[in-house]
Amino acid sequence: MAITAPTGSRDLPHPDREEIRLEDVLHALSDPLRLQIVRELAGTGGGELACSQFVVPVAKSTTTHHFRVLREAGVIRQIYRGTAKMNGLRKDDLDALFPGLLDALLAGADRQAARLG
Repeated sequence: MAITAPTGSRDLPHPDREEIRLEDVLHALSDPLRLQIVRELAGTGGGELACSQFVVPVAKSTTTHHFRVLREAGVIRQIYRGTAKMNGLRKDDLDALFPGLLDALLAGADRQAARLG
């Protein structure tokens, strides 16, 4: 998969919409921590959250890895705003490529969370 080259020193590479692959999206969302990150982003209604706003039970280096997997799969977009790395869900891109997939996965994750407590 070709990843869009960064244009600035702090720009992060992202796949273009047409380069996002279903198997990469499903792999990225198969990890419980990454799915939780996406659920939190979906709860913003299209907004962004800084990496520091997520409470995750892993080391910072592991958290960075999880965000990179989500970004490289095309699930999230990451941009720097000042010193903060902001994260936003690429819902429009995912909905255009795989209609209903993200909503179904998020609804299933919500049902599972309710069932398992």
